[in-house]
Amino acid sequence: MSGVLINLIIQIVAGAIGGNVAGGALKDLSLGTAGNTIAGAIGGGVGGQILSALIPALAQAGSSVDIGALIGQFAAAALPLRS
Repeated sequence: MSGVLINLIIQIVAGAIGGNVAGGALKDLSLGTAGNTIAGAIGGGVGGQILSALIPALAQAGSSVDIGALIGQFAAAALPLRS
């Protein structure tokens, strides 16, 4: 699997998890489980790709299984969810 695809999968999964966490924490803004998951997945994928473009070290996460780089990808995807 190419590194770009692995990064994108990590970003989408992290975003989906983050979307549900944010929806649970902000009950007034919750879109429901499905809505939070979809919004989080889109936000995580797009946000992670933008941060990967801005910070090239994050783009290296998929080239080898490096737990630090994977955590960086996860954090980059979840970062836009913080307010």
